[in-house]
Amino acid sequence: MSNVFEFVAEGRGQSGKSAARRARRTGNVPAVIYGGHGEPQMLLLSHNEVIKHLAHEAVYSHVLDVNVDGKTEKAVLKGVQRHPSKFQILHMDFLRVTMSETLKVHVPLHFINEQTSIGGKKGGIVTHAMIDVEVSCLPTALPDYIEVDLNGLDIGDSAHLSDIVLPAGVEIVALAQGPEHDHPVASMMASKASKDDAA
Repeated sequence: MSNVFEFVAEGRGQSGKSAARRARRTGNVPAVIYGGHGEPQMLLLSHNEVIKHLAHEAVYSHVLDVNVDGKTEKAVLKGVQRHPSKFQILHMDFLRVTMSETLKVHVPLHFINEQTSIGGKKGGIVTHAMIDVEVSCLPTALPDYIEVDLNGLDIGDSAHLSDIVLPAGVEIVALAQGPEHDHPVASMMASKASKDDAA
């Protein structure tokens, strides 16, 4: 079984829409790797292998190995273009990373203690305003996900970005832009049943 964090690719000499269409017809996914200290490079990846890799949530927030014609580079997945109606990956973007340099990447949020929270015990329902958050950190500190503990949330309350307990060395990009960017990530709303009980 291949390593879920390794994408094996081959160099793609041609660019443009027609070359990308040809690649897709032969069961491949056109891609590009860019940034860092190298020139952008066009890639081809096996569609079947890509689908297997993307089934793992951690791939979206993990430093990956991109093996291009036998040479491995460190990168993060910056973009995935999907077909609007077919089960097909149309294009992928990889961003090279240097292990000693800070990077920005979106990390999934995992919400815990919804049912056992103060509002949850009263029949409240949690609505999620975000499913991921952009963080800034060194590649070695990049978490697979960030937990949001809703244990203290009562009906009518919201959890904000500033309430999230972050791993060491990880910062939320939005909070660095000022207090007005301290957006809510989840809110506890009264359900119809809990409103009826109150009445």
